[in-house]
Amino acid sequence: MKLVLATHNQGKVSELRAILEPNGFELEAYDGPEPVEDGTSFIENALIKARAAFKATGLPSLADDSGIAVEILGGSPGIFTAIWSGTKDNVANRRLLLDQLKDIGQEHRQASFVCTIALVSADQEICFTGIWPGRVGFEEHGTNGHGYDPVFIPQGFEITAAELEPEVKNAISHRAQAVSSLVDYLKTL
Repeated sequence: MKLVLATHNQGKVSELRAILEPNGFELEAYDGPEPVEDGTSFIENALIKARAAFKATGLPSLADDSGIAVEILGGSPGIFTAIWSGTKDNVANRRLLLDQLKDIGQEHRQASFVCTIALVSADQEICFTGIWPGRVGFEEHGTNGHGYDPVFIPQGFEITAAELEPEVKNAISHRAQAVSSLVDYLKTL
């Protein structure tokens, strides 16, 4: 089955291809105009993007909306993860988050990566959400991954998501959880 992924983020394309293609699904990246993400939740924003890709291509379309939710910050950056510093600069976003947490002890740095994947086709709209608990570290480590991976320490690990081997991350991450639910669903069609 051919699916279109609505994203300009090549890191997401790579991660999703690595998970979907071994399961028999061909993934094509859609790089058309970005719709305005004016939703107030990961679900709403994922649906906005998937609907736009489906409208443009006519093919079953996927979109991911994801981010990091830090408990002591009331769940922020949340849906503003990609623009937390006012720009789409990953380094600036991470530095701002670390600066905001600089006086916060390890016991209060709990965070979760959240990922919602929307599937939109001619006859359905459905969403799948994965949550990857952990905490925010005190400094950046690692070069794998993208976004906030260098500062996120997954629960059960003492290294950041950016220090994990891609195969490990692709098996346990928030995106892997959401995609696993998506794949299980697609196999029933």
